Amino acid sequence: MDFKSKLLNDAVEQMSSLPGIGKRSALRLVLHLLDQNEKEVKDFTQAFLSLKEHLNFCSKCYHITEQKMCEICRNPSRSEDLICVVQDIRDLLAIESTQQFYGKYHVLGGVISPMDGIGPNDLKINELKERIVKENIKEIILALPATMEGDTTNFYLYRKLQETNVNITLISRGIGVGNQLEYIDEITLGKSLLDRSVYKTNISN
Repeated sequence: MDFKSKLLNDAVEQMSSLPGIGKRSALRLVLHLLDQNEKEVKDFTQAFLSLKEHLNFCSKCYHITEQKMCEICRNPSRSEDLICVVQDIRDLLAIESTQQFYGKYHVLGGVISPMDGIGPNDLKINELKERIVKENIKEIILALPATMEGDTTNFYLYRKLQETNVNITLISRGIGVGNQLEYIDEITLGKSLLDRSVYKTNISN
């Protein structure tokens, strides 16, 4: 698309760089912003600038926070010896919305995917192992997506964490293969957490 305006072209290009936003949707959003008054546009822009400037990742679990450690990790009422391992922050928020989990989290920052150039060293796996030892964690719940990449990561974690003697469990596979946690309804996801089972593999050690 050529809008005969460099300013409009640049704005649409930036908007369409967001996930799931095509050029037509980007144009519609940009034109909507043009219809807003100057203060509204400045407030919109400032919200994202402040987000980028002041939002951090928790020093322990890698959830988003405005402080050094997130609210969940600081909460003394959460179970100290139970960690739920998730792919990203969206999955953490999905599990929190079920109100069925009262432990802590560990955000890996992705899953192992050779096709995308993501290996174990690109994820927060060593940090997880350090937490298990340092915090005397009793159980790790694997809540990664039911995909080939998720299963590969589950198996890698299982092998990596065996020497820690931590109990490794897996959320119920009532969740369909290929489903992302963020798109699963709260009742199904909550039940999958409660019905978790000991992680098992058919591959010998």
